[in-house]
Amino acid sequence: MRCFFCTYIVYRYSSDCVPLTMRYWLPFLCLFLCSCTKEVTIDIPVEEAKLVVDARIETNGAPIVLLMQSQYLYNPTDLAAYFSSNITSATVTVTSGNNTYPLTLFSPSELPLESQITLAEMLNLELNALSFFPIKVYSTLDPICKGEVGKSYTLGITYDGDQYNSTTSILAPVPLTSLSWIPDPENASFGLCLTVLTDPISQINAYRWESKIITSVNGQPKDYRFRHGGSSYFSDEFFNGLTIDFDTRYPEKDTTYPSGFKRHFKYGDSVVIRFSHIEMPVYSYFDKMKSQMESNGSPFSSPVLIPSNISNGALGIWAGYSAWYDTLVCIP
Repeated sequence: MRCFFCTYIVYRYSSDCVPLTMRYWLPFLCLFLCSCTKEVTIDIPVEEAKLVVDARIETNGAPIVLLMQSQYLYNPTDLAAYFSSNITSATVTVTSGNNTYPLTLFSPSELPLESQITLAEMLNLELNALSFFPIKVYSTLDPICKGEVGKSYTLGITYDGDQYNSTTSILAPVPLTSLSWIPDPENASFGLCLTVLTDPISQINAYRWESKIITSVNGQPKDYRFRHGGSSYFSDEFFNGLTIDFDTRYPEKDTTYPSGFKRHFKYGDSVVIRFSHIEMPVYSYFDKMKSQMESNGSPFSSPVLIPSNISNGALGIWAGYSAWYDTLVCIP
């Protein structure tokens, strides 16, 4: 195959204005240039599979721990490969204070409803889709092993002869100062939620914003689980100790709404807001993951190192959520 540079030379110097003698040695120059190339084979090493942890505990909620195994870069990335990487042979415990609670394997349908909803939120799935996911998670039915404000929880995992640990805390909740529905000037049937937050000045804080519409649709609430957008995690790095206001939309598009209002809240809707106070390592993990997902496939992006709070080289996160709730009725 003729290289680009050789093609350029032949085109540049093959016109009638080039001396005849130069035309004779041009083919030899092209041959010399092409003979300097060689095929380079890059041997990409196969990295050892690592434990991947997706685990959380929230106020009044049981711990839920999903364990997976990392996959080689060029392995298939379909659902079958994802399901097959689910780890079900580990020993998992949660320790708080002097109490240690063993966690048991559950299929999603075997979990209590509140834990099923939490798992659906973790996987960003609809509740009725969980039954189609042939995975198992570690949790407990012990009513004592539920998240409490002010307590720390240590996750212990023993897998394939190795020990992994992580500690997270459920911080004091931070309430929002006010919530209000602001109708759109162009269509008063739809609007946004205006939120006011007075941020504590004592430390750098991180938060997560979620919402669900509980307005009845055909006799059932529109949302069974909380929904979140790509920017649901944020920190007070630039407004520590200040009072700020920001507007929020419904995290997902409603295709039945008019164009331009598919992520607005509708007049008369009842919306439950969940505002969670989280630790900075939890925020850093999800913030870096969001950056990686947004830059995926871009040839101009820099690699993003996603931090983990799991020991012994494992990937993932053990996250504590301290939630504050309020209900917004969408009327001016």
